Amino acid sequence: MHRKRLSEAQYKKAAREKEEREKSYKSGGLYDFDLLVIGGGSGGLACAKEASSFGKQVVVLDFVIPSEKGTTWGIGGTCVNVGCIPKKLMHQASLLGESIQEAQSYGWNISGPISFNWESLVEAVQNHIKSVNWVTRVQLRDKKIEYVNGHGVFEDAHTVIAKMKNGKERRITAKDIVIAVGGRPRYPDFPGCKEYCITSDDLFSLPTSPGNTLVIGAGYIGLECAGFLKGLGYEATVMVRSMLLRGFDRGMVDLVQAEMEDKGVKFLFGKIPVKVSKQPNGKLLVEWKGDDEIGQGEYDTVLVATGRKALSEELNPSAAGLQIHPETYKIITNFEQTNIPNIYAVGDVLHERPELTPVAIQAGKLLAGRLYNGTQEQMDYDNVATTVFSPLEYGCVGITEEEAINRYTENEIEVYHAYYKPTEFFIPQKNVKHCYLKVITLLKAPQKVLGMHFIGPQAGEVIQGYAAAIKAGLTYQHLKDTVGIHPTVSEEFTRVAITKRSGDDPTPQSCCS
Repeated sequence: MHRKRLSEAQYKKAAREKEEREKSYKSGGLYDFDLLVIGGGSGGLACAKEASSFGKQVVVLDFVIPSEKGTTWGIGGTCVNVGCIPKKLMHQASLLGESIQEAQSYGWNISGPISFNWESLVEAVQNHIKSVNWVTRVQLRDKKIEYVNGHGVFEDAHTVIAKMKNGKERRITAKDIVIAVGGRPRYPDFPGCKEYCITSDDLFSLPTSPGNTLVIGAGYIGLECAGFLKGLGYEATVMVRSMLLRGFDRGMVDLVQAEMEDKGVKFLFGKIPVKVSKQPNGKLLVEWKGDDEIGQGEYDTVLVATGRKALSEELNPSAAGLQIHPETYKIITNFEQTNIPNIYAVGDVLHERPELTPVAIQAGKLLAGRLYNGTQEQMDYDNVATTVFSPLEYGCVGITEEEAINRYTENEIEVYHAYYKPTEFFIPQKNVKHCYLKVITLLKAPQKVLGMHFIGPQAGEVIQGYAAAIKAGLTYQHLKDTVGIHPTVSEEFTRVAITKRSGDDPTPQSCCS
């Protein structure tokens, strides 16, 4: 649905109305709460707890509409329940399976057949998630933050109707409102999709093993799920419409793909699903098209990972006059403030902002500080580090090589790069050909670092420290002056000396070369 941008007169009118309500609030307590947060995920909870620490009365609304398969969960949002946490745990389970095999090369005697049980993993993961849900509820209670398990819908700019499971409604008013509803997986429009496919909302609590799985989509979620499913012993195929990991450095992505292929993950490039149907044998028949050809295949599970849709439309935003982007349906803000002066938004629901949990948390905390503690600090959305938990992880911070060339031209940047050999890979003779890093800098001294990219074990742990360094103004000279810890993979950043421009071979001759 398209939304019209408010005129300057309308915006000023809204500002005057807010000012009048502020006066009334201060003198007579016009509202039920100082702050109402819609959404009990990481960003909303961070904002709520921070506001509470400043002595404000806060209420949090959180409600999970069941997925097409009926999956639901407790408070904590996507990250805790169906995102980062269960994903990382299943990724770790996959790595442990690999480590068991490697352990024998290191002298460990492992007797008997080694097998994996999906149901046991799901039970362990869900038990952990439930414990986090419980701790979250306890924290809200201890901080005297009211929790309402209701679906919030705007009545006006200061009023939200909470619709409960039992059909009852509660009208809640607040001086300020923060929208932190995030998004949910987007279903492509083809026959059988909603009837037979699952999403990441369902995978981590799937009661039976997924078996041979087709993943439709090649972003973060698609590649990570395909990677750990293959590592757990299931066949995994990724259907790619155009490219893997759009927005990431293309050279690094090529290596991620090559490593996944070496691990046995299959890719179907240039394909679009057109139909999914259930066969008499219980299998799912997927039909696809691409490049003037059609094809099909049978799978036990089809996982849709084609992006996420912001939940802003479910809030009845027009009742509050909120400005919503007509294509992404995300909320347009200026430093987290919407076009309505007392309504704010944080997290994945924001237009053109990173969809990352730590970003939402930081933005939520800083917003509460500006609203209730007199601070002026704004969220810095630049140079946010991230990691793709593919079988061989890919971590990065800063800009890609393509973006650097686009911003500064190829003549104004330098790209240092190196392959390296993790010491722990030697004895089990693991493949090292995709262990690679690059440092993108300005050519002019002192060569400010613009981006750092790393593929290898523990990529997230490696890149996190360098993210702080980039925030502090890291230069290539700083890297040269830093003595690395040997033997670690992170030290490779301090030893990188070969530039792409030189054409020299970036492959080391030994682990200490």
